[in-house]
Amino acid sequence: MPGWLEIVIRSVVFLIVLFLITKALGKKQMAQLDIFQYITGIVIGSIVAIHVTDLATNAVYGFLALAVWFLITVGIEYAALKSKRFRNIIQGKGTVFIQNGKIMEDNLKKERYTTDNLLEKLRDNHVFNATDVEFAILEPTGNLNILPKKEHQPITPKIIGARVAPEKEPQTVIMDGHALLEPLANASLNTNWLETELEKMNVSIENVFLGQVDSDGQLTVDLYDDKLTVPEPTEKPLLLASMKKCQADLELFALGTDNRDSKQLYQKNSKRMQEAIDKITPYLQ
Repeated sequence: MPGWLEIVIRSVVFLIVLFLITKALGKKQMAQLDIFQYITGIVIGSIVAIHVTDLATNAVYGFLALAVWFLITVGIEYAALKSKRFRNIIQGKGTVFIQNGKIMEDNLKKERYTTDNLLEKLRDNHVFNATDVEFAILEPTGNLNILPKKEHQPITPKIIGARVAPEKEPQTVIMDGHALLEPLANASLNTNWLETELEKMNVSIENVFLGQVDSDGQLTVDLYDDKLTVPEPTEKPLLLASMKKCQADLELFALGTDNRDSKQLYQKNSKRMQEAIDKITPYLQ
């Protein structure tokens, strides 16, 4: 067999094997690497590189080495799941850099971090003043996670006591001009609803690059033709306007009738409608 053809075959076979091993090791292997995962990546990559390019090596030994290293990795990760102490040895522990607003200089030296390194990591977290940080820890993966002081944390609806509507993840119901049935079912919708919504927008599904449904059941689309404009969803404003009109009509009926019982009934329902409007307005704006 020609050498170039053997290299091609080995490359394809080892690529498939490497893909299967990475798939079996799980998504964690693709995230930020801890110490052992970093070593695993280097070793597996070296095994593949050697046995793909060096024709003097036996490919079977390469597959055997990959299998052994795979079993070692799985075994160590299983042991790490069962033992916190073993996990600390293999994966390492986080190192506190800032605690109670104070920089821990000894911990910086332990991790061989300079002040410039710390400030750079803080800027990565959009913090430009170290005194704004209440707590910061260097994770085993090398990421620096921080907790800003209370006065420097972003304002949330909970802090100001505002009520917000519950929200679920949007469902992608159209992709590349085709309807996706599973996301539609997840949103408790169907193709008939989708066709109706597209007709309201005067858009054909073939011209839709991406279509998503939010937690309120509103459809938003991005078209292939960027020159075309799509009207914004109007369901919420129309509902709020209809409720306000209904409340105004009740007040008008109360003013227009001379019957005492009818007037009280209209006024009572007008008040109840106003209360409903006040409660639902934050969810519809």
